Amino acid sequence: MLRTLRILLSHRLRGPLPLLGSSRLRLRVLPGDLDLNLHMNNGRYFSVADFGRWDLGLRCGLWRRAFGSGLRPVAGDCVGRFSASLQPFQAFELQTRLLGWDAKWFFTEHRFVARGRVAAVVVVRYLFVGKRGTTPTAEALALIGHVGDSPELPDWVRQWRDAQDTLVGELKREARSPG
Repeated sequence: MLRTLRILLSHRLRGPLPLLGSSRLRLRVLPGDLDLNLHMNNGRYFSVADFGRWDLGLRCGLWRRAFGSGLRPVAGDCVGRFSASLQPFQAFELQTRLLGWDAKWFFTEHRFVARGRVAAVVVVRYLFVGKRGTTPTAEALALIGHVGDSPELPDWVRQWRDAQDTLVGELKREARSPG
């Protein structure tokens, strides 16, 4: 909770970022982040990644404008790759950047870097939801005056997106079928 408040209260002090800029937060592994193996719990990486999205989204202005328009960011899917353990009280840098977007989703990468090494990478796709439902990315980006195409998403991100869309379709069919 304290880290969340720190991000919300201090993002303006760190200055604005361009939409495709990179947020860098210096953090530390806290006791509540640990699992039974006494290193950062794999689930905590996803929670800590939220801080990076908040920081980037607020500093580029998109999230402030979205909130003001009644829109809320909602994560849809995430994937993580863990390469090295983060130990108790170890300092690390959370590097967050927007990889790009399609008509529905924004794709954000979070790198957990300690001692010059990438310990983990988390990618999250999220969208904005309002009273009318899902808001197209172009409409959300228009809130900050951004027009233009997305940078090309890496092949593996497009493949992951397509796999997630297939899974969503299968789950919807399963929910409709009796049984």
